[in-house]
Amino acid sequence: MGRIDGKTVVVTGAARGMGAAFAQRLVSEGASVVITDVLTEEGKRTAARLGDAALFVPHDVTDESAWNDVVVQAESAFGPVSGLVNNAGIVHVDPIETLAEADYRKVIDVNQVGVFLGMKAVVGSMRRAGGGSIVNISSVGGIIGFSNILGYTASKWAVRGMTKTAAQEFGPMGIRVNSVHPGVVMTEMTSDSARSNSMFHDQPLARPGTPEELANLVLFLISDESGYSTGSEFVADGGFTSH
Repeated sequence: MGRIDGKTVVVTGAARGMGAAFAQRLVSEGASVVITDVLTEEGKRTAARLGDAALFVPHDVTDESAWNDVVVQAESAFGPVSGLVNNAGIVHVDPIETLAEADYRKVIDVNQVGVFLGMKAVVGSMRRAGGGSIVNISSVGGIIGFSNILGYTASKWAVRGMTKTAAQEFGPMGIRVNSVHPGVVMTEMTSDSARSNSMFHDQPLARPGTPEELANLVLFLISDESGYSTGSEFVADGGFTSH
């Protein structure tokens, strides 16, 4: 028996990296997973690798109608949605003085508005499922500030607050909402910068995290094992924010 047998979970930004690791871990413990991403070919390959328990749906998280389509396809393939991992995110590096408004708004649209639309889209399906769990992937950048990534930091702080508001609204429906705050994590996209990143050198665990370590935390939050946790931050940063 798996830890989340019978659950239907949507994971955004899951074509590769942490999202793909989340999907793989959830499938390994009995869930059916809808993988969404704008990276169509990589998304298809990830779903194919995970087998019949995975479905890929091309998806722009900033498009409300696309969110509604994801929920329809999830219910048609596997049944009502009982889990959502809002993982899709982008970053743009620029000092505030030269940061273009369009670049700032793009980050906010994906990282913040996308999370709002996702939570809104799944509520009805989660009611039909008898409850559920939403995991919003924030960052240590949602707990402390970092220079040159204003949009990213603003959006990740917003996700932290949105999580708490949603937890209060959704709790009476049997829907839990928590945020996860990774530090430096080694993925295909971040491998070079992660190896050279000075962030983790002075932290208690002086190494980058792995997608699998974050996936174990996401699994716990999607599962009923975390049934009394909602509106909370779960930090996985090797102790970086303990200073």
